[in-house]
Amino acid sequence: MTAFIGGFGILAGYFIVCASAALFARRLIRIPTEVFRKILHTILLCSLFVWLYAFPNWWMASLAALLFIAIAYPLLSFGEKWSGYSALLTERKGGEIKNSLFLVFTMFAILNALCWGLLGQRWLVLACICAWGFGDAAAALIGKKYGKHYLEGKYIEGRKSIEGTFAMFTVSFLSVLIVLLYFGKLPWYGSLLIAFLTAAVSAVVELFTRRGMDTVTCPFAAAAVLLPLLILWSAWI
Repeated sequence: MTAFIGGFGILAGYFIVCASAALFARRLIRIPTEVFRKILHTILLCSLFVWLYAFPNWWMASLAALLFIAIAYPLLSFGEKWSGYSALLTERKGGEIKNSLFLVFTMFAILNALCWGLLGQRWLVLACICAWGFGDAAAALIGKKYGKHYLEGKYIEGRKSIEGTFAMFTVSFLSVLIVLLYFGKLPWYGSLLIAFLTAAVSAVVELFTRRGMDTVTCPFAAAAVLLPLLILWSAWI
């Protein structure tokens, strides 16, 4: 219980410090809306390291994620009553922040139970979620600023730029590759191949995901590619 309380305290402190710093910086300097959104996105993504290393085992980390939802969701619902709430947190639609937190932490709790709990490898959680997180941020920033060639279709929400999708693939590929090279026990060419396939699937899934659900679809798609490939590679060698 002491370990759980200590880990949760570290987690709460991380979010309080990072969110306060981001909001304070926004008051001091002019930060473009999309850039500020991705700053919040990065704070959320980097909390992954706290989830994985502030707790001694997988079930405490997953339990902490569910407890965080139970605390944060009603607090954010209460905050929505303030007229400046959406503008402060750059929401595109009402309830976006609380719903995103719900999806992200639920996704983490499930992937954590699978990768760290069932397979005994917590670094796999990093690989699966980083395949989505950093790539998605790059896709939004690059796509909005440099996007000139667009894809549209029945299964694409609105239109998405080829430049943004390529940025998603590139950053996702590098993120997964770094995790595999650092934590995995594969030869470099094995890491390269698996990172390439994982990033390719993540980019395609992000392209066709609607209503902001890439928070869930991309990490699980990455897991659906990454985990079987690692198991097959281990069995083959």
